[in-house]
Amino acid sequence: MVSIDTINVIMVRPSHKELSKKIIQAKAAVENGYVRILNMVSLVSDAEELGILIENDLEELLLELLDKSCIENYVGGRPPQKSYQQTIQGVELFAFAIQKTSLNGPLYYKFSIVKGTLYLISLHRDRE
Repeated sequence: MVSIDTINVIMVRPSHKELSKKIIQAKAAVENGYVRILNMVSLVSDAEELGILIENDLEELLLELLDKSCIENYVGGRPPQKSYQQTIQGVELFAFAIQKTSLNGPLYYKFSIVKGTLYLISLHRDRE
């Protein structure tokens, strides 16, 4: 028997379980070298501002951010926004703001996962 209360519950996405799964998939993608950057010009500029080199530091930084990511610092849409960029058009985007990082300040990053590959959309100082 289904109660009236069960019927009235609105599903809020992404759920804790869904975010946990995306974070696990993202970590696996980074560890396996399956990372693609959608806007290299923008990311290089933001990386320069952060004082990192994409070739040397990106993988380690992404793993740090993913390790610190959880539902509490999810700042993306509910439900997740969908990409309008041709490469990953219609794919859901997941955004996080991590307050304490090795770069001495809050960082914002947004990614998507497609067939085991992490597509990095944004990575910069959190601009709240």
